Amino acid sequence: MYHNPVLLKKSVDDLLTNPDGIYVDCTFGGGGHSKEILSRLSAKGKLYGFDQDLDALKNNIDDPRFTLINQNFRFLENALFMYGVSKVDGILADFGVSSHQFDEAERGFSTRSNAPLDMRMNVMQLLDAKKIINEYEEEHIADILYQYGEIRESRKLAREIVNHRKLKPIETTEDLKKLFNYIPQFKQNKVYAQIFQAIRIEVNQELEAIKEMLFQAHRILKPGGRLVAISYHSLEDRLVKRFLKNGMFEGEPARDIYGNYSKTFNLLQTKAVIPDSEEIKENSRARSAKLRTGIKLK
Repeated sequence: MYHNPVLLKKSVDDLLTNPDGIYVDCTFGGGGHSKEILSRLSAKGKLYGFDQDLDALKNNIDDPRFTLINQNFRFLENALFMYGVSKVDGILADFGVSSHQFDEAERGFSTRSNAPLDMRMNVMQLLDAKKIINEYEEEHIADILYQYGEIRESRKLAREIVNHRKLKPIETTEDLKKLFNYIPQFKQNKVYAQIFQAIRIEVNQELEAIKEMLFQAHRILKPGGRLVAISYHSLEDRLVKRFLKNGMFEGEPARDIYGNYSKTFNLLQTKAVIPDSEEIKENSRARSAKLRTGIKLK
């Protein structure tokens, strides 16, 4: 089962302004958002879905207005160009890992199951979690844990990993967790989640993919077109927030003598939209979700 789509009505309300337009669902998954978009499109409308996970192809929607592309959304612009599309009316991206990927124990995403260290969203790629844990330099592992897992003791954890793998390869999720069973029990689940998040982001180059997609999204959106992004942790949300604000991820934009800078988007809402208590009760995955919508300036 794939997860229930988060902030379904709100995200599609924000996205769709032209029933005859061309839209993109960057994270097709189980097709929940795509089905809602299609229900609001006219016979002239068109929707393109992206997903790099082969499992998602099983959820393809039989509708002449829909095309599912088996690609990472970091290839958004080129993939659409292959279909003769250079401009679109709206783009939706629901980041993070689907419940389906977490629930497929053998894929190694979940801290709850013992499985091979994998964590690949695209099972065709060569880099997996096992390679990172057993082959990356200690300093590199520490940087990953600090930057992507926001773990203060990243150097200590990286040292534990490297010292252990000298004796025996670390091959499963349980092998990895056992290295840190000295951590007080009330902290363990949080630390495990941070470690797994950090490794998963590195395996799939998630933040780099988001950056590339956002730049391309701005290029291919029509003036007045909308970008809707749903994030699940601060690293994702920070990228979206900064990009919608000034088109950058780091630093400050150039300003004129009056202190003004050129904006790329207008914000539909000044603050992120979060799910209400009822949705969180029905769908625990919605608990950390934040939705931001930008309108490309004309």
